[in-house]
Amino acid sequence: MIVLQNTVLSDDLKDKFFVCNLDKCKGACCVEGDLGAPLEKEELSVLSEVYEHVKPYMSAEGVKAIEEQGLYVEEFDGDFSTTTIGNRECAYAIYDENLTLKCAIEAAYLDGKISWKKPISCHLYPIRITKYDGFEALNYDRWEICNPACSFGAELGVPVYKFLREPLIRRYGEEWFNELDAMVASEALAK
Repeated sequence: MIVLQNTVLSDDLKDKFFVCNLDKCKGACCVEGDLGAPLEKEELSVLSEVYEHVKPYMSAEGVKAIEEQGLYVEEFDGDFSTTTIGNRECAYAIYDENLTLKCAIEAAYLDGKISWKKPISCHLYPIRITKYDGFEALNYDRWEICNPACSFGAELGVPVYKFLREPLIRRYGEEWFNELDAMVASEALAK
């Protein structure tokens, strides 16, 4: 376990390997499961602000799901998640020419239409954050659909936290990430 500022990180984030391999998984994390992507409360207003710019990138089924259910749904426990199509596929998921799922929000971002890349839970995956009083726990979420990413990460020698450098900096800042990197490096030297 790594304790850093107001976070507690599972050792898996430095000990396990991961690099998304969309050629193999085809973006299955956007369709598997029974809920949409977790949303932070502050992301709800952002989603409302960007939707009109994201909508042209969405599938007809995704737009229909949004029209019927709203931009997001409130779960039974009071948390929020992205709307789904038939309780499966994220309403914001789109297929590319290779039938790989991508994100309509990210497509709008990459085209310069919006400044929000996508929900932080999507950007940080396979890290899942659990909030507690005064700190956040970061854990590696193992899912068999990501086995190709684990193999690819091991082949390339990229630990989970290094693969997720950009979203970790987005969430906690560059100073936090550099401190994490230094802690992991000094622990490795001590072994």
